[in-house]
Amino acid sequence: MKPFDTLWDDNPVDITKEANFIWSVANKLRGTYMPDKYGDVIIPMTIIRRLECALAPTKDAVVKQYKKNPSFPAKAMYTISGMQFYNTSEFTLAELCNDSEHLAANFNAYINGFSANVQNILKELDMPTHIAKMDKGGCLFSVVKAFSELDLTPATYDSIKMGYIFENLIGRFYQNVDAGQYYTGRDIIKLCVSVLISEGCDDIFDDGKVITVCDQACGTGGMLSTAYSYIKHYNPTADVRLFGQELIGQSYAVGLAEMLIKGQNADNFRNKDTFKEDCFPNIKMRFVLENPPFGTPWAGADAKEGQESAVKAEYDKGKKGRWGAGLPGGGDAQLIFVQSAIDKLDPYTGRAAIIENGSPLFAGSTSSGESQIRRWLLENDLLEAIIALPTDLFYNTGIATYIWVLSKNKRQERKGKIQLIDATNIYHKLRKALGNKRNEISPEDRTQITKLYADFKENEHCKIYDNTEFIYKEYTVMQPLQRSYVITQERIDELLQAGTLNSLYDEVAVMELENIPNPTAKEAKKLAQYKENKPTFDGIINTLKANISNQVFTVPEPFIRHLTGLLQPVTTDKKLIEKVAKGLSVMDKTADVQKDKKGNIIYDKETKDTEIVKWSEDIDTYMAREVLPHIPDAKAFWEEDLNAKKPIIKTGAEIPFTRYFYKYESIRPSEEYLSEFLGLQEQVEKSLQELKK
Repeated sequence: MKPFDTLWDDNPVDITKEANFIWSVANKLRGTYMPDKYGDVIIPMTIIRRLECALAPTKDAVVKQYKKNPSFPAKAMYTISGMQFYNTSEFTLAELCNDSEHLAANFNAYINGFSANVQNILKELDMPTHIAKMDKGGCLFSVVKAFSELDLTPATYDSIKMGYIFENLIGRFYQNVDAGQYYTGRDIIKLCVSVLISEGCDDIFDDGKVITVCDQACGTGGMLSTAYSYIKHYNPTADVRLFGQELIGQSYAVGLAEMLIKGQNADNFRNKDTFKEDCFPNIKMRFVLENPPFGTPWAGADAKEGQESAVKAEYDKGKKGRWGAGLPGGGDAQLIFVQSAIDKLDPYTGRAAIIENGSPLFAGSTSSGESQIRRWLLENDLLEAIIALPTDLFYNTGIATYIWVLSKNKRQERKGKIQLIDATNIYHKLRKALGNKRNEISPEDRTQITKLYADFKENEHCKIYDNTEFIYKEYTVMQPLQRSYVITQERIDELLQAGTLNSLYDEVAVMELENIPNPTAKEAKKLAQYKENKPTFDGIINTLKANISNQVFTVPEPFIRHLTGLLQPVTTDKKLIEKVAKGLSVMDKTADVQKDKKGNIIYDKETKDTEIVKWSEDIDTYMAREVLPHIPDAKAFWEEDLNAKKPIIKTGAEIPFTRYFYKYESIRPSEEYLSEFLGLQEQVEKSLQELKK
């Protein structure tokens, strides 16, 4: 592989002047728009000016051809414009300002002069409505005039630099949107790409190599643009083809505009819901880069219409579907995106980097979808590394995040292994915070993290484990059934508090049913049943209270016979009497161990506990070390049954990342705290004395 240089594109990029200028234009909207809506105008106006600047060199030729033949084919017009779009209008933003009386009508005509793909973008952003609103509010001229003076030519601002401008604007205008919804900082994206191409990518340097890159939650296309620039830097002859899907119309519009300027196929950038559709089912990708939204529901009332049914329909396809390994809880779709990314990867060379929060690492019980998806990833050796990032990297959230590196082409040393990298302290502080973004990954930081990954050596920041380290078995541990039985006031109170006889009579339920204005037939029947059972309930309790005794039974049979005799005037129901007997019992290690008819020990379900045991560890060894020293008669049971109608799954997986990098810090001696407290107290007293003078 060619030497890897993570610093090549990091010469300082100062877009402060342009970003501040664009930001200042928002002041012209005051009175017409509320501040939280300024971005709805400024973002599309920035797009329009960006497209206009890109078309400027060929503008006259396009207009001339259109005048000669208004029906000239669009694809042929692309050749003249040199872009995947064009504008046949004679107007420019500057020329629109020469006729202020007809500005709104001329502006609409200017927009209608764009090729259909750009018109769709601007309609998605509701630009005609905003033109009318600004015209009515008296600010249209000043906004158009301001943007007409802004230089956003591709020669001055390539896609990376333009990305910084959009990054700045979106960070300012949309600070209160859901975490990570709009934009992933370029520093984070560059780290993702840097890690991905640091190994297993010799093929991307071949002359004319076709390299596919996909993002199924592409937002404004930042990940795609950054990947494009990296790859083209290393291999200018490469044919880099970008594919993206984005649900939110505004983000999609920004991204599509940049894709058009890059000369990318607009058909490969879709405004579609990834949950509902894979827009490129027949194309496998060399790289997948994603930052799916954190905590976005795919099911339930908060999910978007049609998502739940679409996801379940895809899941029903099993292993032939995009997420056959399982479905996570309906409130968080991150692990659906992970599976979808793997489905898109080329089966021989595919590599992916996906940004997640902490939840997908450990959320869910053993049999949950989350656990089974993690297990599937590990058992199929698809998870290469997890990199813990610093906090406060994103504009709209300060939470902990991680890069999951997925691979279909692990190098030999990595097979059967997973690498954990703690990069939480590898960052630089921003001189000025942007929303929640207070930290950044500098070029030097990126070099350090990439080297940690590529070196694949253990150190204070890097740990390497077998995949089976994170797969576990869940055992049920119980103690032998040993209970003592006695009729005391305390045991009677416990029986009542536990609700042992609530199925017979429940005073609270009776009160609730009696207060229902118009009870249903079912409710009325239930109330009548309770009232019918009331004498039996009272008779049982009164009989028990009348026969309070200190006589303790250490096995159930004699006590049940004794209880049957006492309750005979009240009830002869054997099951009810056994329920009362159990309610009057407690675990007692001095009692006899109960056995079944075959002489086998019966184990007490009320002592049931769960033990999580690593896949690689023998259960007897685990019990001898962790359980038996404390509970010598405990026994472990393996209850997995995959052939049941409802399979019982007791094998799961979790990756408790922070546990593996935890460092114990001893508590300071109490004397130190006391000394500090007394010192502070002395300072306060001195200050008070000075105030009194």
